[in-house]
Amino acid sequence: MYKRPEYQIITSRLKEPRKFIQVVMGARQTGKSTTVKQVLQDLDMPYQLFSADNVPATNSIWISDCWAAVRSLKESREWESVILVIDEIQKIANWSEAVKKEWDDDTFHDRNIKVLLLGSSRVLLEKGLSESLAGRFEEIRMSHWSYLEMKDCFGFSLDQYLFYGGYPGAATLIDDENRFGQYIQSAIIEATINKDILMDTPVSKPALLHQTFELGAAYSGELLSLNKMLGALQDAGNTVTLAGYIHLLDESGLLCGLQKFSMDMARRRASIPKLQVYNNALKMVYWPLTFEQAILNRRAWGHVFESGIGAYIVSQAFVHRFEVFYWRERDDEVDFVLRKKNSTVAVEVKSNAEKRTEGLDKFRRLFHPQSAFIVGDGGISAEDFLSMDLLKLF
Repeated sequence: MYKRPEYQIITSRLKEPRKFIQVVMGARQTGKSTTVKQVLQDLDMPYQLFSADNVPATNSIWISDCWAAVRSLKESREWESVILVIDEIQKIANWSEAVKKEWDDDTFHDRNIKVLLLGSSRVLLEKGLSESLAGRFEEIRMSHWSYLEMKDCFGFSLDQYLFYGGYPGAATLIDDENRFGQYIQSAIIEATINKDILMDTPVSKPALLHQTFELGAAYSGELLSLNKMLGALQDAGNTVTLAGYIHLLDESGLLCGLQKFSMDMARRRASIPKLQVYNNALKMVYWPLTFEQAILNRRAWGHVFESGIGAYIVSQAFVHRFEVFYWRERDDEVDFVLRKKNSTVAVEVKSNAEKRTEGLDKFRRLFHPQSAFIVGDGGISAEDFLSMDLLKLF
């Protein structure tokens, strides 16, 4: 069975002496549970695995019950150490307080119980981690599958990856685009919005949240002002509501709104967002063309190409903790500006020879980035770029 790079990270952390809670986080259907199960099966160490998927959100006692069961097994079977794994932990209300109480009790009594938590809602996980578990945990972030992973595991071509994205569960369905679309809609989009957002966050207009995602995914890779979005949506309320919904979609690994790169924080926040999906499959669900039609349509493929490159960039940004912006000044623009600490990298995506690239030269003169380059015609090939570890650019 194919093993993602995080397999090695999780394995090495669990082999270390007990020191931190390990928290594996990432969007739905990216292989978190599968990778952890592979690690547990290969480790010569006892473990107990629990899932909060069907547990009532208010039942915080359930976490203590899981811990009690593991402690009892450890004592009765005289295990030197044991691994406790809880999946979808963020679904339990006040989960972090319960985890803190039990973890600290084990620490005080020198119980060698190693803890691995999994979750798909970044905002709920990080809120709990920062509120109650500061200094007690390490994050292992899992992104959407990269081009190299989809190529190695499923034999995807570059064009297939750009169009169908990187969801392993949907990889075998690409020959039937209706089936592929139904899987993405039900297993990822609906499950994420209904289970990860609406169950845990007060949303006054759930239908509007769905519409915001659909419109944003359709326009992935493009600038779209919140006011224009208001005009395209029914019962849309105001721009503050839309901005809040885009933030929720971002925290759930579906869609983000990139801000304009500027040294002025206020100007950055007031900028028109550039919408970008985290996985191009999310855009293609709302795409009117089939794979074969899109490849033959030069203009349409340009949109697919830029959104696909952007999806890889924002997914890598989540894992490696760097910021992503776009830059525009009158007719000059740069598609993606990456920043980590004081290092800046400018990336222009060029899907055909007609696209102007003067913006990259102007950005170099104004901001002196550490590096600035083109992906596509006249620059680094898309295949090479999608095979890069973007952290090494800084």
